[in-house]
Amino acid sequence: MYEERPALLDGAVLWTRTAAAGPTAERPVLPDGCMDLIWADGSLLVAGPDTRAYVPGEFAARYAGIRFAPGDAPGFFGVPAHELRDRRVALGALWGEAEARRLGERIAEALDPAAALEELVLRRAAASPGPDPLVRAVVARLAAGRAVAETAEAVGLGARQLHRRSLEAFGYGPKTLARVLRLQRALALVRAGVPYAEAALRAGCADQAHLARETRALAGTTLGAYARSVGTSAKSETPLPSGSRTTA
Repeated sequence: MYEERPALLDGAVLWTRTAAAGPTAERPVLPDGCMDLIWADGSLLVAGPDTRAYVPGEFAARYAGIRFAPGDAPGFFGVPAHELRDRRVALGALWGEAEARRLGERIAEALDPAAALEELVLRRAAASPGPDPLVRAVVARLAAGRAVAETAEAVGLGARQLHRRSLEAFGYGPKTLARVLRLQRALALVRAGVPYAEAALRAGCADQAHLARETRALAGTTLGAYARSVGTSAKSETPLPSGSRTTA
């Protein structure tokens, strides 16, 4: 069972997951521009920013995680985001094995591991650099569908400067972040039952075929398969070309 709520840390999400009895298929984790600190059966690990769907290869009975807002985690972990791109890394590799083991054991001993993880993050965040207002402005504009060039001009950065800052904050360039955030907007509409073609246009894609290509490239699945996996009734309004790689 998976549950989440807004964390006490600004912009973050606290989530928990308990393994169901019997064999279950792991749902891929889709790119979202975020990084997570995850406690899994006593061990702490960091999930870096993804550029493609991630399918968990190891399983734990209990998980608790803090999902940081895009761009906020590098200051907390003390490492540029691009060094963790498409990786899952033990916290000990960043903070030292002894410290990570001590923190993991403390959380495991707590009556509520998720609350203990949240307390740890709040305490560490208070001693870490705060969110970068410029980075947050970039995220806000790209999440609203603004163009990368327009965003760079609005925050007062050149194209190269924005790309460099984005690599450090998000793990990839602003164009990739814009694609990831656009896909998240579209899939949120699909989950709400909006037809694919309408979801594509409202999210900022050129058309349904464009959204289908982005879903394959970033989520590793088709629109139809994604809708079925989350139990929605969204459907195509217009048929895509027969045999096309963009077929949902």
